[in-house]
Amino acid sequence: MSKQQALSGEYVDLVIVGGGMVGLMLAAALRNSGLHIVVIERSAYQPVLSMDLDCRVSAIVQGNVNILKSVGVWQYLQDNVGVMASMRIWDGQEQGGIRFEAEEIGQDKLGVLLENQHLIDALQHTIDESHDVEMLCPESVLSVVWKRQGVQVSLESGRVLNTPLVVGADGARSWLREQADIDVFSRDYGQKGIVATVKPRFPHQNTACQRFLDTGPLALLPMKGDVCSIVWSASNDRADDLLGLSDEDFLDELNLEAGGVFGGIVEVGKRAGFPLKAQLARHIVRPRLALIGDAAHSIHPLAGLGVNLGLRDAMVLAQEIMDARKFEEDWGDMDVLTRYMKQRIPDVLTTMASMEALHRSFKVQFPAWIKLRGLGMKALGNAGVVKQLLMKNSTGINLPVPHTIE
Repeated sequence: MSKQQALSGEYVDLVIVGGGMVGLMLAAALRNSGLHIVVIERSAYQPVLSMDLDCRVSAIVQGNVNILKSVGVWQYLQDNVGVMASMRIWDGQEQGGIRFEAEEIGQDKLGVLLENQHLIDALQHTIDESHDVEMLCPESVLSVVWKRQGVQVSLESGRVLNTPLVVGADGARSWLREQADIDVFSRDYGQKGIVATVKPRFPHQNTACQRFLDTGPLALLPMKGDVCSIVWSASNDRADDLLGLSDEDFLDELNLEAGGVFGGIVEVGKRAGFPLKAQLARHIVRPRLALIGDAAHSIHPLAGLGVNLGLRDAMVLAQEIMDARKFEEDWGDMDVLTRYMKQRIPDVLTTMASMEALHRSFKVQFPAWIKLRGLGMKALGNAGVVKQLLMKNSTGINLPVPHTIE
């Protein structure tokens, strides 16, 4: 009882600031642990609807699909996902490209596409089954005071929580990270991502397509019901022009750049745009503080891997907390948090470096480089074992991330 006596207020075992996909994933992973967990979210998620679907979607790779199944979330998701059985990638300036098939790595799919709203709802259903997780929404944190024996979290409602560890899962503009005076390495791409739901003329047959244009990549992602979600990265000026077009004119531009894929796009829903930036917190752990998801790192959405990194953060941190409890360690201590950090940094840095290299490679438009780039894509497509290894890593199958928390 020393922790409870040393700090005034109500003792809880873990406070998670941010009730989005990653914060809820951490709570879901620990929901049967017997720990008293409090999740604090300022406001409920408000989807922007495009053809009656949330236009913000996530591509969940197969390795993380397996995690969602193990944690118990998949049962609430499986009827709402689009399956990605294959992926076609090509250069807008060069013939040919690469095609990835799930069967090449012994899987029935590379991953799934789902609306962010559906993943949040599924995670909330999962934690609602547990008496250990307390969800506070709407609720705001007024102040956080780090002390040697714990963290004091004061809420707008007047409650004061004391905990061994507070976790920042509150997004790229993390309030908690700022309170800890943690700066970020930042990279502004000078681009916006345009997202919308579109309907192709022919069925997408569970194939994702990505075309690299000189203005940025254009992805068409297969959703349930033979519609697609687009993520079109373009320079700020170009993106603003596209967002300002009528639906008819936007369809003309989209079909011109998509190159007739799926027989052309015949309908587009409401469009939204968001700035593209990459950033990495200079510290993802401090004494009694851990950052996960976009609060720790955010990447260019070239391959849709951002939320996958966050889900893996949540699983690794959950396992470290449970290991610390098992061996009677303080899970807010730097020894425990450093173990989490060391496991996650290789995955995060490798993914960030790969996205940056990919972005830079396709941004260069010299004819000789374009030719070399095309040859490189063809070589990778025929690389056999190397291609399979790349696929297994990018789908998360090979990564040392726990699927269940024990």
